[in-house]
Amino acid sequence: MQQQLQTMSPKARFTLRLNSIPENISQVEPFLQELKSKYNLPDDLYFNMLLVLTEAVNNSILHGNQADPCKRVVVKAQPNKASLSFTISDEGCGFNPNALPDPTSPACICNPNGRGVFLMRQLSDHLQYSNNGRRVVIRFNIN
Repeated sequence: MQQQLQTMSPKARFTLRLNSIPENISQVEPFLQELKSKYNLPDDLYFNMLLVLTEAVNNSILHGNQADPCKRVVVKAQPNKASLSFTISDEGCGFNPNALPDPTSPACICNPNGRGVFLMRQLSDHLQYSNNGRRVVIRFNIN
């Protein structure tokens, strides 16, 4: 892992721009696969990143931008020596992430939806919304 950390350039930045078409969610995997290869990320970390980023992009396309192909979702990756951070932004109206019901509560446990943000929080090391819920920064520690 130490060798991997030394090869990460703090100035490196990778960007993925997507029109808000649900099929474009599939572009997250090759984007992340490139980062996995470049920085020799362990499989378990890669799979957590893949799940979290796929969920974030899915939410941005479907809920944020209402699958409007004229609106874009932007994913930016920022590696540094101790972590890999992602910023996902959409052009939607935003939302209050603190107002989401707890999917583990008895009232919600049987609901088929509503677990995405919960999973994102559980599988990342840091998750913070800003810009009225239109931007999320997700960090994964790599050491």
